[in-house]
Amino acid sequence: MSRPSIAFIGLTGVVSFLLGLVVAGTRPPLPVSTFPPSTAADGDASGTAPLVLSRPTQATPAAPDEVVDFASVTARVNTAVVNVDTASRGREPSPQVRRYSMDDADGPREGSGSGFIIDASGFILTNHHVVADADRVTVTLGDGRNFRADIIGVDPAIDVALLKIHAPDPLPVAPLGDSASLRVGEWVCAIGNPLGVYVHSVTVGVVSFLGRKLFDPSLDAYIQTDAAISFGNSGGPLINARGQVVGITTAISAQASNIGFAIPINQVVAILPQLRDRGVVSRGYIGIGLTNLTPALRKALDVVPEHGALVQDVQPDTPAEHAGLRPYDVITGADGRTIHSDEELIRYISSRRPGMIAALDIWRDGTMRTADIKLRDRPLPGAMVSRPARDPDVRPAAQDAAPLGIRVRDIDPAMAGRLRLPETLQGVLITDVDPAGPGRLGQLRTNQVIIEINRHRVSTVADYLAAVSTLRPGDAAAVLVYDRSTASRVICTVVADPEP
Repeated sequence: MSRPSIAFIGLTGVVSFLLGLVVAGTRPPLPVSTFPPSTAADGDASGTAPLVLSRPTQATPAAPDEVVDFASVTARVNTAVVNVDTASRGREPSPQVRRYSMDDADGPREGSGSGFIIDASGFILTNHHVVADADRVTVTLGDGRNFRADIIGVDPAIDVALLKIHAPDPLPVAPLGDSASLRVGEWVCAIGNPLGVYVHSVTVGVVSFLGRKLFDPSLDAYIQTDAAISFGNSGGPLINARGQVVGITTAISAQASNIGFAIPINQVVAILPQLRDRGVVSRGYIGIGLTNLTPALRKALDVVPEHGALVQDVQPDTPAEHAGLRPYDVITGADGRTIHSDEELIRYISSRRPGMIAALDIWRDGTMRTADIKLRDRPLPGAMVSRPARDPDVRPAAQDAAPLGIRVRDIDPAMAGRLRLPETLQGVLITDVDPAGPGRLGQLRTNQVIIEINRHRVSTVADYLAAVSTLRPGDAAAVLVYDRSTASRVICTVVADPEP
């Protein structure tokens, strides 16, 4: 948001640097985000005991000369890894679940994935896409026993599900680690059930990247690893050299060897109380698109603050619009705490409950102001944007591509209709991008619509040429574009070609 049958292999859409991401389970995942832990209740009216997680009090980094012994790690953790089998009678899938299935048949479906026990009473973590739309979930323990599982809670936004089985005796538990202490190059191993056949398979590799963004750039923070992950591994644990679970294996690349992705365990632990007590997860939302305030953007936009989150889009009919936020606002603080980046603001707002008030410190055109915003429940990304139709053939205009390495043309009503552009949108259409030019490096793409350059309106090709004529070689330009793939406005930083 990956079974023996190809019908359950999921395919993702285009992402910024990598095409063809597919999940390692039955169904594709949705984006992830990082949130501080909330408070769990000690129990509920039904008398259910609280989750008792096995977790170290603090991270214990491995010594540089420590011998990594995954044979011993596997012996300790493998008994807590389970196989998750699902069956569905067949029906229309939930509209909240994004699918990239190669088979849209509505008949009976079966699939399998992985999971791991986090509480001796029988609580199990897996991926949401493993159990989505399932009428029956069966868990098989390492000793071969089978149990029907209850789905206690799901969070499609970060692709996590909490299951519960009722075993007569305490179960082995996989200890949870601290994903924030992971380092690129650190050894990890994955345990899972590839293809639902090769149960309890162990693969070893290293952390190759931290904080990878794949599906939703505003929330994603995947652990990337070259430990081999296959279809059916979804929901299994990613384990560090100390035998602690640091992630949930979730997705793989379909176009590269040994590139897999896992949800950081800290993100999962943060929402466990809501999953266990409410069955769903609520996150604060204000309805803005953000980007980092880089030195190049500060210079291009003449921004004074040295830190903060730059607003690049304000969604209609959202708390942000009602509070008067605008593109180019710089949010430097929230509820008295300093905001250094866009991700920091997203994490903080998402950690607060809908209905709460957030006081934002905003820099706008040389003055500071405060906006009190009542948070709304964050919608799922798939419910917000419908993917546009295939781009029509747009032939490039004849003007020179310098200095941004792109060509543009005016938008007439017929073209606006074919491209399904908003009726009120004014700008110029990018018809060609030099693959080796500055526009490509600055994330400009064909069929985006340029709205402003350095805050100057661009309604016609003449406006565009006037705006870029003022750029000297090496100047940074803040280009506000409308991106049809996400139906949102994005600020791209483009450095003018040194050879105009």
